[in-house]
Amino acid sequence: MTFPSLFIALTAALGPIAAFAVPVTVELRGPNGQLLADAAVAVEVKGRPARTTTAKAEMGQRDRQFAPQLLIVQTGTAVSFPNFDTVRHHVYSISPIKVIDIKLYAGTPAEPIVFDKPGVATLGCNIHDRMSAHVVVVDTPVFARTDASGRATFDLPPGEQLAKAWHAGQKQSTLQSLRLDVPTAGGSVVLTLAD
Repeated sequence: MTFPSLFIALTAALGPIAAFAVPVTVELRGPNGQLLADAAVAVEVKGRPARTTTAKAEMGQRDRQFAPQLLIVQTGTAVSFPNFDTVRHHVYSISPIKVIDIKLYAGTPAEPIVFDKPGVATLGCNIHDRMSAHVVVVDTPVFARTDASGRATFDLPPGEQLAKAWHAGQKQSTLQSLRLDVPTAGGSVVLTLAD
């Protein structure tokens, strides 16, 4: 089989979506048009695995704050909670996707916590009330946190994709599903969260 016929055969087998990706900048806006910095944006691309069994992440505590305050992970990710402070913390969550109760501790708990359901988990510390953070769990390995200008960049196949987004300032505590039309040549796309 010659190279051109092999390329045609692979493209036919994988489909045009799997063959090419283009750079796309997603600009996330709120219901009033304001840019949303520090928001979670995920894109569910057909053919990409929804779950992982090998991914690891970390939600530390430094200077009596969670670091980072927004952690985005793929469903099935094991998250460790190291305490880098000289005081002990008691990390908890009563969120429907994951109930957590790591009693007063210093150092790193022996077992990480696996986030096995998609959604948003709000974390707190029973000792330090001002400590709060969010773990956003998504069914895709394609995700990003928006920068200070409310933008995140991806390499995506052209065509219609399903995006999911969340921002701490929204009234809903769940990820919102949004249609993402990726232009053939790439470029910028604006997504708007509902109230």
